[in-house]
Amino acid sequence: MSAPPTPLPVRHPHPTVKAQALAYVMFERPDLGLTERFLSDFGLRVAARTGDTLFLRGTGPAPFCYVAFPGDRPRFAGLGLNLGSREDLRKLATLPGASSIEPVSWPGGGERVRLTDPSGFTVHAVFGAAEAEVLPHRAPVRFNFSEERPRINDTQRPPVSPPEIIRLGHVVLEVADYQATADWYTRHFGFIPSDIQVLPDGSPAVSFMRLDLGDRPTDHHTLALAQATLPTYSHSAYEVVDTDAVGIGQRVLRDQGWKHAWGVGRHILGSQIFDYWYDPYGDKHEHYTDGDLFTSDVTTGVHPVHREAMSQWGPPMPRRFTQPHLTLSAVLRTLHHLRHSPDLSVRKLLTLARLFG
Repeated sequence: MSAPPTPLPVRHPHPTVKAQALAYVMFERPDLGLTERFLSDFGLRVAARTGDTLFLRGTGPAPFCYVAFPGDRPRFAGLGLNLGSREDLRKLATLPGASSIEPVSWPGGGERVRLTDPSGFTVHAVFGAAEAEVLPHRAPVRFNFSEERPRINDTQRPPVSPPEIIRLGHVVLEVADYQATADWYTRHFGFIPSDIQVLPDGSPAVSFMRLDLGDRPTDHHTLALAQATLPTYSHSAYEVVDTDAVGIGQRVLRDQGWKHAWGVGRHILGSQIFDYWYDPYGDKHEHYTDGDLFTSDVTTGVHPVHREAMSQWGPPMPRRFTQPHLTLSAVLRTLHHLRHSPDLSVRKLLTLARLFG
């Protein structure tokens, strides 16, 4: 008898807190110099070096959005979420396994609570960090359309240089224990499923989840969770000023010898114009622009998942884009999750392999 389908994520009526923003992503890296070189070509700027930790930022007010620690092996180390009040910190500090409220010595300061989600990812809940000075960036180019032609006696000459990243937009995680992980983020941080792609049995394959900011528009997704055979990082996404920045970013990164992953294209769910690149350790980083913005009253959409559902136009998603790194450790962990995860089965694994392998 096959296992019943995994229930779809839903918004929680009374979440513990409502996260206000994605603050940062954290990585361990064997070579911080190589990491800095890629991220500088990608468009991030060094915000600070504290001891042996590297902090990078965009041009927006966030003091940093990317943290790199030294480590013997490359590893995604977790993410940070900004909260709206110190009372929110106090509430999260009462959850099982949470740390106490502790001061933050990183750029911007503030306080945080450290938690671990059901898939084992570290989550920092942060409040009180001071904003940084906004850095200048070029204005978006003006387009001449068939019905509207604002650019007269002027040309388009954006500079060929690393694209100016404005901010960190979203992070996508792959998980084996899907239901528990999705429930944790909706229950404790107030995430709202914007769109869910489902497998043929009705189980969720990918859930794109946004922040609950009430009437204030927010990104179509700040966090996305994808059903997989083991928990791992999929990619993080960084907003640039316009489509020319996406295209020029591709040219600059190609010229510098970095490895392209997928793009340029436009997503269907979220609508972003995207381009993905591998960092020196094989982790995907996305440039994007022109994403959808939703308020909290928009209901959840449900759609069948398939490879062609990932973009409206652009090159097809390469099969290597979703293929896991086949190491002995990954195989052993997959076998463990097949035995113990309520959301994973051999049939589901074969379905995922057929759709994305």
